[in-house]
Amino acid sequence: MMPIDAVVLDIEGTTTAIAFATDVLYPYARERMPNYVRQHRGEPEVAAILDEARVAGGVFNDEAVVVRMCHWMERDQKVTPLKDLQGLIWEEGYRSGELVSHLYPDVAPALRSWHAQGIGLYIYSSGSVHAQRLIYGHTVAGDLTPLLSGYFDTRTGHKREVRSYQRIAEAIGTPPRRILFLSDVREELDAARAAGWQTVWLVRDGAPALAAAHRRVTRFDQIPI
Repeated sequence: MMPIDAVVLDIEGTTTAIAFATDVLYPYARERMPNYVRQHRGEPEVAAILDEARVAGGVFNDEAVVVRMCHWMERDQKVTPLKDLQGLIWEEGYRSGELVSHLYPDVAPALRSWHAQGIGLYIYSSGSVHAQRLIYGHTVAGDLTPLLSGYFDTRTGHKREVRSYQRIAEAIGTPPRRILFLSDVREELDAARAAGWQTVWLVRDGAPALAAAHRRVTRFDQIPI
């Protein structure tokens, strides 16, 4: 592996179990979304999210917007206003202590070690930047946000598009060849590799079915940085 100046991390399946999202976060937001919209629809931030969802979903009244958002959630669609609203709902759960983020035990020690070496650490996820900050600010290993230098979400671009990784490299001001991307999704790794990045495939459960030009590990402490 060539020298690394920055590490960009995926969340689900990489630092955090996919089940935490599917079995905890998503149900939490889905159950509370209708009441949350009714209680907060007059707030500028929520109103702007609903307006954006109306355009994306082709619906007009708030009730129809909520139905459409729940439909997006069930189909795991990466729609920006949905991700923004989920983040606001999760914020209430984290503040109340109902939510605490799962973290694989090898993640926090590695992030602290890499940060101590002067390596920039960034998150790139389909979840909103706000949701990302909440996830890493309330983990079972404590608040990890002081270790992180930046966050990127769907406003940067789709995670399977090469241009998204080019934009991130430009934003952090680091040559692509000195950026390492960690993910559990081959198509994301392929896009990052095509943008000139180094890549590592996290295989947390089982083994990937297809061969690919990516180094594979099961834990962060197996990554030679």
